[in-house]
Amino acid sequence: MTIYLPIAELPVNIFALLALGIAVGFISGMFGVGGGFLMTPLLVFLGVPPAVAVASVSTHMAASSLSGTLTYLRRGQVDIPLSLVLLAGGLTGTLTGVVTFRVLRSFGQLDLIIAIAYIVLLGTIGTMMVVESLRALAREWRGEKSTVKRPGAHPWFLRMPFKMRFRESRIYVSVIPVVTIGFAIGFLGALMGIGGGFILVPALIYLLRVPTLTSVGTSLMLTLVTMVAAILMHAVLNQTVDAVLGLVLMVGGTVGAQFGARAGQTMKAENLRLLLGMLVLAVGLRVAWDQIARPADLYVVHVSERTQ
Repeated sequence: MTIYLPIAELPVNIFALLALGIAVGFISGMFGVGGGFLMTPLLVFLGVPPAVAVASVSTHMAASSLSGTLTYLRRGQVDIPLSLVLLAGGLTGTLTGVVTFRVLRSFGQLDLIIAIAYIVLLGTIGTMMVVESLRALAREWRGEKSTVKRPGAHPWFLRMPFKMRFRESRIYVSVIPVVTIGFAIGFLGALMGIGGGFILVPALIYLLRVPTLTSVGTSLMLTLVTMVAAILMHAVLNQTVDAVLGLVLMVGGTVGAQFGARAGQTMKAENLRLLLGMLVLAVGLRVAWDQIARPADLYVVHVSERTQ
């Protein structure tokens, strides 16, 4: 069954979109990520324009994050005070990202910037997560205990002024780096169509030392709010949100996230990090390959918005 996407100007099979939404929703709920880092490139591979893919994927991430957030809230694995501080920077970053998106699109450089950003971010973070997870698993296989750092041995940026105690995460840190992390996640989410969970979860674990499952639940809540904001801003400022595409992805994402969140609860933290790192790295390599591979059409006529 084929449907027509009015904003993307593309006919697609509705069942293929539903399957895509369910699969990425499952990954979103399982790893605590918005899934946009995977969904956006997949939609581009299907022929959806990058600008429409970035804006429309926000609807899928909002729906799948809502489902996953409810699951983690019921289990008491969401640090609400930490989420609110992250949101203070996240919403500001979202607005900044939407405005930057609009400027780059007007100059015709949006597609290139998105591709380069995906390659750098996914390649770097995926490699770091895989290496760290393999080291942790190797220590476990050798029967070595993980080195637990003393609570007071925080990096310098966590000892900055305006400290807060987050009881659920069992940390006492400055809000300045927390707000900065939130801003970066909101900015990247709006500009690249990613929920930022694949960045936020490692940041919470390795920088702020938040427990893994609490990091996942808190990441989902931040993704939910920032993606709802991104949908509204993209729809008003850029008119690139395809409601039909977003609705189909939302239905599939909501279903998949429920099963993913339950599956994630049964896996060890080290295995979760390793699988997520491998997935992030694989998508980054695929995006890089698409940039250097010989295109099917060697010449493309593009009309810039500035000349219309």
